[in-house]
Amino acid sequence: MKHYFFIIILSFFSFYAYSQPFPIPDDNEVSFDVIRKKKVIGNLTTKFIKDDDKLILHSVLDIDVKILLFPAYKFFQETKETWIDGNFVSIEGFTDFEDDREYIITGNDSDGFFLANGMDGSLEIDEDIIPLNYWNIKMLNEKEVFDTQKGIVRKIKVKKLKNEKIEINDKKIETDKYLFNASKNPKDKGPFPEYTLWYHKNELIKMEFKNPKDKKLIKIIRNDWSI
Repeated sequence: MKHYFFIIILSFFSFYAYSQPFPIPDDNEVSFDVIRKKKVIGNLTTKFIKDDDKLILHSVLDIDVKILLFPAYKFFQETKETWIDGNFVSIEGFTDFEDDREYIITGNDSDGFFLANGMDGSLEIDEDIIPLNYWNIKMLNEKEVFDTQKGIVRKIKVKKLKNEKIEINDKKIETDKYLFNASKNPKDKGPFPEYTLWYHKNELIKMEFKNPKDKKLIKIIRNDWSI
């Protein structure tokens, strides 16, 4: 945390930091490798775009698995979340699964509700709903979240595990560890996988889950960690 010499400046920046719902990296971007069987099969990046009182999270998840040079599995998701003064107000997204499923996700605050469209069509949701975004550690305190892959509401359960020291880029990091589960939708083709999440000072460092199809462990690990 930078030190400021004038109280008025300190007050301003303290308020700004308090109004942010999650930590923002110094370079306004984070990047993760997606790993399966010790091979990088994709990448997850999030850019934090500041625009006056708005903060836009632009995230792209791109996975491409090949076996003997032939495509075996693909997944693509792109979302833009808009937050104003720490409040989630809108989303635009697109998800392309490995089969013929594609979803265009939209949502906006309107007249006391969050009006969304996704897999289940049009939804009128509590305006205080927040997106299922693992970067936002405060999400773990919620009972329901808005699934940005499919544009639906899921109930969630979170269990705090024992803190753990992990190693990334040859650096040992003290982390807070959690288990994350979410409810199944009738249109889901399988169960929602159980995620294990690791955070350092509220920043997501690592997450992993078992692919419901082949039971292989998928790891998603920060590749830009340098502290």
